[in-house]
Amino acid sequence: MSDSFIHAIAGAAGGIVAMSATYPLIFLSTREAVGAKNEKKSVRRVVLDVIKHEGIVGLYNGLGSSLLGIAITNGVYYYFYERSREAILNTRKGGKALSTAESMLTGLVAGSATTIISNPIWVVQTSQAVQTLPQDSPDSKHVTKTLGLFETIKKILATDGVGAFWRGIGPALVLVINPVLQYTVFEQLKNLLISRRTQKLRVTGAAATAVAVLSDWDFFLLGAISKLVATSLTYPYIVVKSRLQAGSANALKYKSSLDGLLTIIKEEGIEGLYKGIEKKLVQSVLTAAILFAGQRRIYELTKKAIFPMK
Repeated sequence: MSDSFIHAIAGAAGGIVAMSATYPLIFLSTREAVGAKNEKKSVRRVVLDVIKHEGIVGLYNGLGSSLLGIAITNGVYYYFYERSREAILNTRKGGKALSTAESMLTGLVAGSATTIISNPIWVVQTSQAVQTLPQDSPDSKHVTKTLGLFETIKKILATDGVGAFWRGIGPALVLVINPVLQYTVFEQLKNLLISRRTQKLRVTGAAATAVAVLSDWDFFLLGAISKLVATSLTYPYIVVKSRLQAGSANALKYKSSLDGLLTIIKEEGIEGLYKGIEKKLVQSVLTAAILFAGQRRIYELTKKAIFPMK
């Protein structure tokens, strides 16, 4: 089994743990991003409304497809990322650290492959997360009927056809810049931290070949910081992608990702581009922190289990 495949397994497992821990925040930020009305509700009010109409389980609508999605997304991403990383490092001699440009190229390759493969799953998840939102018509009643994973897939197929599973692929591909930024910031911060700690080790009398090893807590913090930067810079496109993937009537009129951004600004103001960002930042930063710390630990345990003598 290749090292890249072990990274893929660890990434998938780490993603499942992180997603399970933070899913209600994903659900709430998706609902707020997709909603076209300029309603100002506190997190507490939104949570109570969901529980009132849908019960506690309502906060977990779409969790099944999300866990499937994050497992595939992270598995594919880590596999392509590590394969690309190995390919770059094998072309040159010297250290095992990627430059900023190399980190960005590696992330671009991995992110593009992951987006194309996983988009159908996120269309299903987004559809499940918003399926019980009240309709825009004032005469419509609040819908409480929820559909499972396979029921949602059947409904999308029956209503919009196979092509609907790639709704929002335009902004989703633009959002490849999110993991590119995330992993580039992560790699460069990691390299800087290792370099500084290694220098301190050698100054204090360690061997000239000694290299500092980062802790799980280091990976947790670096994952959080890198995701905070990436999500803050790309959130407006996340809003457009969520609306398209949900099949929102207004969003389906967007001619392009840029047209979607301009339409939201025109109809809802600049703040419309940042609906749900507070919940999304908390969720994505926590998820990334747990993922980076968990993926590293799971990778080491998996590799030790498969190759006990190495």
